[in-house]
Amino acid sequence: MIATFLHRSRSSWGAVLMGLGLSVGALAAAEPERVEVPSLDQAQGEPIRQPSFWFRAPVAGPAPAIVLLHGCGGPYSDAYPGRLSVRMREYAALLNGQGWHVLVTDSLSPRGERELCTQRIGTRKVTQTQRRRDALGAMQWLASRAEVDAQRVGVLGWSHGGSNVLAATNSVHPEVAASTARPAFAVAFYPGCDEELRRGYRPTAPLLMLLGDADDWTPPGPCKALAQQSTEPKPQVEAYAGAYHGFDGTAPVRLRTDVPNGAHPGQGVHLGGDPAARAASRMRLLEFIRQATGTR
Repeated sequence: MIATFLHRSRSSWGAVLMGLGLSVGALAAAEPERVEVPSLDQAQGEPIRQPSFWFRAPVAGPAPAIVLLHGCGGPYSDAYPGRLSVRMREYAALLNGQGWHVLVTDSLSPRGERELCTQRIGTRKVTQTQRRRDALGAMQWLASRAEVDAQRVGVLGWSHGGSNVLAATNSVHPEVAASTARPAFAVAFYPGCDEELRRGYRPTAPLLMLLGDADDWTPPGPCKALAQQSTEPKPQVEAYAGAYHGFDGTAPVRLRTDVPNGAHPGQGVHLGGDPAARAASRMRLLEFIRQATGTR
């Protein structure tokens, strides 16, 4: 299913957010527990340990849990090194508020990297193979915890992390096909879909892709094609008219000229928030997870 959403006014989408119990600005997340999560990837014969942040939901009994997979810039704030970004804290608070546990992982720092955005595709120091193994390890870690319902574990990622969602749920990869970590759902915000489109996509879980129709960093075309060519369950796609990469943020749209990849190499890429797409995508996200996990 592919749908394109039109814009509402800033004030009307603000009212929608307030109706959901959300603020237009940053949401305050509780301080997480810092944990180390083993990857299926190894270095010198030992599993890579992912520095991670565990946001336990204030609920009794086993509950759904979601691993959040960062984009090419990593999970941290640019202004406060070592502190999670506003995006990660917002989504942790949003999902915790629904009674769902949240795990935020870091694939870059264990491998000596801070960001991948300015590295050309094909030369990046952290690969999707490594990140796929990280995601599978994180899902296994979640499923092993007593407070987590192992049948209701999911993955959510943005951009490079969205591509990671696709790679970690594509049974064409032998590691995915053999893994005991079978998510109940998967969500990808503006992923790059070219690799999995070329490979062929056989999903291990229901997938929702949330795309910007004006995205010139990870254009929506390959993702729409992937959805159409996928085996069952067919991915669901929502594409937001006029929205650029990072539309679920609050920063104004700007041109990044330090990014060598994108639809027009050498010309830079647009990045920034869109109030209508931000609000609509959050509603769609919650609706999708509730349906997949049987929660209200």
